[in-house]
Amino acid sequence: MKAVVLAAGEGTRLRPLTEDKPKGMVEVDGKPILTHCLDQLVDLGAEEFVLVVGYLKEKVIDHYGDEYRGVPITYTHQREQKGLAHALLTVEEHIDDDFMLILGDNIFQANLEDVVRRQEEERADAAFLVEEVPWDEASRYGVCDTNKYGEITDVVEKPEEPPSNLVMTGFYTFSPAIFNACHLVQPSNRGEYEISEAIDLLIQSGRTIDAIGLDGWRIDVGYPEDRDEAEQRLQDVDGDVTEAVSD
Repeated sequence: MKAVVLAAGEGTRLRPLTEDKPKGMVEVDGKPILTHCLDQLVDLGAEEFVLVVGYLKEKVIDHYGDEYRGVPITYTHQREQKGLAHALLTVEEHIDDDFMLILGDNIFQANLEDVVRRQEEERADAAFLVEEVPWDEASRYGVCDTNKYGEITDVVEKPEEPPSNLVMTGFYTFSPAIFNACHLVQPSNRGEYEISEAIDLLIQSGRTIDAIGLDGWRIDVGYPEDRDEAEQRLQDVDGDVTEAVSD
């Protein structure tokens, strides 16, 4: 399965960390956020990476080159930041089968393999890793509604009044049908082509999307304090592993 990594963001909220580098190249626990993402995707069996780059794209391309840990890399360029659906369309010509999608500003220590396994079982047309958050935080995310079978029935992007506190975490698996939906997306009130609208179009067309609950943790590195929290958590994990080996 190929893996698409969205890494075109400028990271203005991460200033001054992103003054000379794109968001994905900000280091957390000694290596760029993107490297954390790629390592996990390699472990999940990624056969090829498709990296969507934009702001200071040469920093990413020069760092990783044409392969990482033996997995070939293809780059696409999102020239304007017009939303995730817009970014996803830049990779369409490179994808002809089910694929993984990860937002390249997230740090995960979680059950990503459960999402991939669900897609490989062909029980659903897509699968998302989702997380329950405090109600007062839900409006910061894409919010999901589910039915009694754990299937996603609705997605709303950053709603003022969230219908639930179940949110998308930034790791997905899709079939190529998502591209048809992305082509139909219209700009939102924010002027962006939202992935949530493309997902809703999939649902309306009768596609099944499964929600897989987060087991572990993830941090969206949007602010300097998020980077600090992610670094501390990763160091705690490293310490636990070292202690277990010593014992």
